[in-house]
Amino acid sequence: MKKILIILLACPLFTFAQEKLSESNYRVYNCNTNKEVSLKTLVADMDNYDVLLFGEEHNDSVTHFVEHAVLEFMHLKFGADVALSLEMFDRDVQTVMDEYLKGYIREKHFKKDARVWSNYRDYRPMVELAKDKKLDVICANAPSRYTNLAGRKGQEALKELSDEAKEFFAPLPYDTASGGYYEKLMGLQHSPSDTGKAMPAMPVAGMGGFNLITAQSLWDATMAYSITRYLKKNKGKKVMHVNGKFHSDQAYAVATQLNNYSSKIKSLIISTASDESFPNINWKEYKKYGDYIIITDPKVPRTYRE
Repeated sequence: MKKILIILLACPLFTFAQEKLSESNYRVYNCNTNKEVSLKTLVADMDNYDVLLFGEEHNDSVTHFVEHAVLEFMHLKFGADVALSLEMFDRDVQTVMDEYLKGYIREKHFKKDARVWSNYRDYRPMVELAKDKKLDVICANAPSRYTNLAGRKGQEALKELSDEAKEFFAPLPYDTASGGYYEKLMGLQHSPSDTGKAMPAMPVAGMGGFNLITAQSLWDATMAYSITRYLKKNKGKKVMHVNGKFHSDQAYAVATQLNNYSSKIKSLIISTASDESFPNINWKEYKKYGDYIIITDPKVPRTYRE
């Protein structure tokens, strides 16, 4: 979820150094072969794909550990032909991100001007890895002021903005959620275990004059557009995109919008969850969510509590 929502949460209750985590804290399942596999096997599969959509629960310590490991394996396999894309940064701070990655500005200024999420410590290892390895980082999301405007007044209001403002979100008109994803949004119960977000209650379409479908669709379309635009300018690159799993589970949302922008882009979808049955997991319960499922150890403390 956006920084403005996460900041409502209390300060972190737990710290759990990543060096204490290992392969024993998670399991990876290939839904096509119906087998548990290693992260290296998962990354090797990226030979056949352009974008890795990594759907997370934002406060899962083990998932953040795994994300960093996957990015490391991606770099080992594809070298400089890897880019990191993040829901956690908006398009209007791309210049700030680029300045930080190139070493022009100090981290304290980067964190302030890039409006980092309150749990930025969870994403910092990936950003620092990208900085060290000279990898691009895509600030993929639409600023919340525009998703809010879309929800309150619709796409017509977005058309009235300046050309400069329109650079910070998906081109108009953008497709809105339909089919299964529409139904999923309408039935949203605002549970972090379902959405991968630390979400407060949001109005559904039509309530209080706010249209969740229009707002959420701008969010998804903008992330997909940011990835597509990057790939058009950087032929042959592999993009690892991290977002709350609600944005990519079941090939909905960002995955669907990517296909809208380019049917040539092939996406590999990871969905994550924590399960009390770990490590004896009933994988059939999760297969519908992605190409790979990663289940984490619920005994590991969360990075913050909702």
